[in-house]
Amino acid sequence: MKPLAEKLRPASLNDFYGQEHILAKDSALRRTMEGGHLHSMIFWGPPGTGKTSLARMIAGCHSANFISISAVMSGVKDIRSAIESAEAAKLQNLQTVVFVDEVHRFNKSQQDAFLPYIESGLIYFIGATTENPAFEVNNALLSRVHVYLLKPLSSQALTGIFQKALDLKNESSDLRISSDAREYLINHADGDARRLLQSFDLVLNNCTSGQIDCEFVKQSLAEKTVRNFDKNGTIFYDQISALHKAVRGSDPDAALYWFARLLDGGCDPNFIARRVCRMASEDIGNADPRALGLSIDCWEAWKRLGSPEGELAIAQAIVYCACAAKSNAVLIGFTMARKEVGINGSMPVPTHLQQNPVHLGSNTKSAYRYDHDEQGFAVGQTYFPEDFGNRCFYTPTERGLEGQIRSKLLGLRADRYDEKAKGK
Repeated sequence: MKPLAEKLRPASLNDFYGQEHILAKDSALRRTMEGGHLHSMIFWGPPGTGKTSLARMIAGCHSANFISISAVMSGVKDIRSAIESAEAAKLQNLQTVVFVDEVHRFNKSQQDAFLPYIESGLIYFIGATTENPAFEVNNALLSRVHVYLLKPLSSQALTGIFQKALDLKNESSDLRISSDAREYLINHADGDARRLLQSFDLVLNNCTSGQIDCEFVKQSLAEKTVRNFDKNGTIFYDQISALHKAVRGSDPDAALYWFARLLDGGCDPNFIARRVCRMASEDIGNADPRALGLSIDCWEAWKRLGSPEGELAIAQAIVYCACAAKSNAVLIGFTMARKEVGINGSMPVPTHLQQNPVHLGSNTKSAYRYDHDEQGFAVGQTYFPEDFGNRCFYTPTERGLEGQIRSKLLGLRADRYDEKAKGK
């Protein structure tokens, strides 16, 4: 017996829910599905958003030879077989659509195997992936396809799909389901149509009375809602990025939201605490040096308390960092210094800065002057390699404590590089 997800797989746009942003009137994908010119493409989006259904519908609209390959279970032999099928279809004046599910699982050579056949027009390639194609798909293949981003299905779209499933079930029986049970199933799906239909299937299999309420649904599923979250994939890094950017943008409310989302998805709090320490250095720096110390303290508190109690300490660090004055001057300066080292290589340490300098002749200007003997600052003494010139990597902002650092450095740099001072 076919599962609901397969029974309700849409055969036309009239049966398809969601993805209005790529299926709008006169959009490239819409025109393709209404008989326009075929093109190769990749569908990128979370599970259960219609990637496979769209690929099948596109092939159907063009009466094309449809070949489906799973990158998880297939190899070069399967690719070769697909090409042979496409060549046979061409003799019958048929176009061929090769659909590769989880295309990011194919290695470089497997992805490259499609290139000459896409280039020659023998096949139209449609890939489906839950991972960011920019990171997981070869540039050569990526340059030959158009990428369409599919979004998690809205509650409205899921409601439409659920109603079709309910109507199908009621063709053979009289099923009554409460509104809160329906709402629970839709929320449990979390934007995934396949999960919605699989859950409904499970509930139906357990139902003997024809009456379904919310408590029965919860007992049937007997699991925590599983969010769209992948431990080392695109969704995970997108949410980490959102947290970081909310902190950088001084929005503690959004930062707390993304922190809660990450925890809800199963992210290791240790990873988040580590990332908060990075934020304290990268985005706050010397504008508020306390941010790094507080972040480390809160990280240590989490280690001592564990979850869930210790997560409050991480939240404290996140809120502090979001509210703190911001500066990336240290990040910029360090990046510039590393770039300079890469360009200039191993320039020797000036004689007056060496640990045990060997003095040649009577050149006293090379002698190191101890700063503490000169009121804490040896005016005119430089610390870069000889012939390196005057460089400024660290430029403090005027925000927070860095404003005071900026004023001090302006004076010190003026004294250090003043020509008269150098001749002292």
